[in-house]
Amino acid sequence: MRLENKNSRIQQIHFSEIENREVSLFIKREDELHPFISGNKYRKLKYNLAEAAKQQKSTLLTFGGAYSNHIAATAAAGFSYNIKTIGIIRGDELANNLDEILQNNPTLKFASEHNMQLEFVSRSDYRNKTTPEFIAGLKEKFGDFYLVPEGGTNNFAVKGCEEILSEEDAKYDVICCSVGTGGTISGIINSLKNHQQTIGFPALKGDFLQHEINKYILKKDNWSLNSNYHFGGYAKVSEELIIFINKFKSETKIPLDPVYTGKMMFGIVDLIKRDFFKNGTKILAIHTGGLQGIEGMNLLLRKKNSLQIV
Repeated sequence: MRLENKNSRIQQIHFSEIENREVSLFIKREDELHPFISGNKYRKLKYNLAEAAKQQKSTLLTFGGAYSNHIAATAAAGFSYNIKTIGIIRGDELANNLDEILQNNPTLKFASEHNMQLEFVSRSDYRNKTTPEFIAGLKEKFGDFYLVPEGGTNNFAVKGCEEILSEEDAKYDVICCSVGTGGTISGIINSLKNHQQTIGFPALKGDFLQHEINKYILKKDNWSLNSNYHFGGYAKVSEELIIFINKFKSETKIPLDPVYTGKMMFGIVDLIKRDFFKNGTKILAIHTGGLQGIEGMNLLLRKKNSLQIV
């Protein structure tokens, strides 16, 4: 029960907004690793699945919001390997009319169709999800399980993310990635060559990520976070961001999700335009997937009569 070792392809980006700049930009298409277990979720689940098998666990239990990439990927992994999956979903109000929710929420619909058992909890209870008392209550209700944290980040996830970069990627000077829970960038930091630097682009507001990342990394001086491109925080978007994502896809044929990779790429392009990188720099951006979230975001945008992602 292990996901295969894979190395994703790299694509050079030709984009009108940076065409006359003296830097080169490439993207590593981790979004193409698997049709459903996408991008960094593939990396994060790889060794967690192996550990679950080692412990002879037949159930995976994890946590997430109603549009979580991690929930969708875990459901797909369980379905593929015939493992029972349980998703603890933030927001007990979602259970009030579950049939309607499943019809109108593509992420939860996908998870349900891939046999994930959904358990909705209040937002206040959800904040206690890492406490021993909360976990004990889940074990009393569901029996024995292998626990995967929210977002998938733990030591096994970081180990998987250390495999994102290959030896061939040593030719790049700066590696950029979006940051959610910190697991992906931690793995990248640990696998950097001495001449390389990583810039992380957080999708969330707050300074807690520095502490989270420091728990997993081996080196301390080859990375930084740029918090100027979160667009208001997790799952928050603006018309400017959506216009950028649509233009980027039109010119490069590369889709970007609005929560993570779209914000990262917006940030990279803006920094290039501001001459942040010295001439000759080779930048490699990591496409961490998450494209399943576009449909759900468009549903929310449609309700607001806002511009949508094409």
